[in-house]
Amino acid sequence: MTAEAPAAPALSYGRLIPVTVHFDDLDALGLLHNARYPLMVERAWAGLWHEHGFRFEGDWVAAGDACNAVKELRITYEAPVTRPGGYAVHLWLERLGTTGLTYGFRFCSADGALTYAHGSRVLVRLDPATLRPAPWSAEFRAAGQELLRPAR
Repeated sequence: MTAEAPAAPALSYGRLIPVTVHFDDLDALGLLHNARYPLMVERAWAGLWHEHGFRFEGDWVAAGDACNAVKELRITYEAPVTRPGGYAVHLWLERLGTTGLTYGFRFCSADGALTYAHGSRVLVRLDPATLRPAPWSAEFRAAGQELLRPAR
């Protein structure tokens, strides 16, 4: 981990979602606790999908595409967040398959210029009755298309 957050290129894909780090998100040393990064990313995704009309309900059937499970989470911490305030999470889809997806994220400065942590998460859409993989809805796939990162 370096003391300075690395600069990031201008945002050309995905979405930058504002998040707030509160005083109680910091650990005893005054750093954003490592477990808070994935929580902030999850909140940013929930807000983004909510904008597209997808709701996260307690009922698995009503949850629709939100009935999914995490298969993998990877995160790399680049620089410490040392104070409360406004930050952002840059979100995008790396892959949108039939029943799964991989999304990328960066926890960054509010303008997206500095990266504090980055990673990816793999989700699998589940059938609420069987908890087996199930296809994403056409509506979800359409919303996801605009978040896909261009091929490198």
